[in-house]
Amino acid sequence: MTRAFRRLLPHPFLTLILAVVWTLLQNEISAGMVVFGIILGIIIPLMTLIWWPDTPKGFRLGKMVSYSFMVIWDILVANVEVAWIVLTVPNSKLKPAWIVVPLELRQPEAITVLAGTITLTPGTVSADLSDEGHSLLVHVLHTSDADAVRDEIKTRYERRLLEIFS
Repeated sequence: MTRAFRRLLPHPFLTLILAVVWTLLQNEISAGMVVFGIILGIIIPLMTLIWWPDTPKGFRLGKMVSYSFMVIWDILVANVEVAWIVLTVPNSKLKPAWIVVPLELRQPEAITVLAGTITLTPGTVSADLSDEGHSLLVHVLHTSDADAVRDEIKTRYERRLLEIFS
């Protein structure tokens, strides 16, 4: 891309997403709303450029799409599991746990996606990230094996994110 193009559209994919989302949020699609969506899509990334120091290198969109479908499935399954726990396990029998998950991920974007994935999945919450970014503190609603939960997070999510952000 040319320098002038990069200066006008520092994040072209974000510009496209903002324009499409703005247009879809309107009650009807009109030329004026599409143009206004494009204007917003150009202005918002330019105004927020100071908070975007780097773009992720080596991002694999295809793998991210399959990761997203897996996470959606996990959210659906976890909703059923948490509902079952809430309905059948008395409070006195709940086994909540705090789990420290050591991270191989180093890119802030990848760590953010992992923390968001954990928090979006019912029954787990990302509570804290170590100062160095080497471990994530996760709270689990109910588990009999905290090590198994940690290993599942690392193999199911972190391993895939390492492939996506490599």
